[in-house]
Amino acid sequence: MKSFILTIIFISSLYGYELNWLHDYDAAISQAKKEHKDIYVFVGADECRFCDRFKDLTLSKKEVIDRLKKEFILVYLSRDQHKIPKNFAIKGVPRHYFITSKGEIIHDDRGSREPAGFYDMLDEVDLKK
Repeated sequence: MKSFILTIIFISSLYGYELNWLHDYDAAISQAKKEHKDIYVFVGADECRFCDRFKDLTLSKKEVIDRLKKEFILVYLSRDQHKIPKNFAIKGVPRHYFITSKGEIIHDDRGSREPAGFYDMLDEVDLKK
């Protein structure tokens, strides 16, 4: 079993289909200013089946990964482990916040989304910019 898991990790690393999440909101703001990008904050919990479903169904898709990497600085905050800004809700996860580099919320939403629904949310964010 251990060798199977290591094989999966190795194969996925070859394709680069992974998201490199920051876990520090202030560091994300700083990086967003430098790179002239907005920020996507995904607030989840350690034991959250809907968060896991969202990760498995949506955040594992190459097209989603490519779009997120291109447009946003990515932040994952677990309500169980990380410092979450006071203006972010922590109940009802998964939560999605789209933030400017100045820390202004463009759009917020919650729930697990399949790729098509997540793309709709991204389009809604684009319309609000």
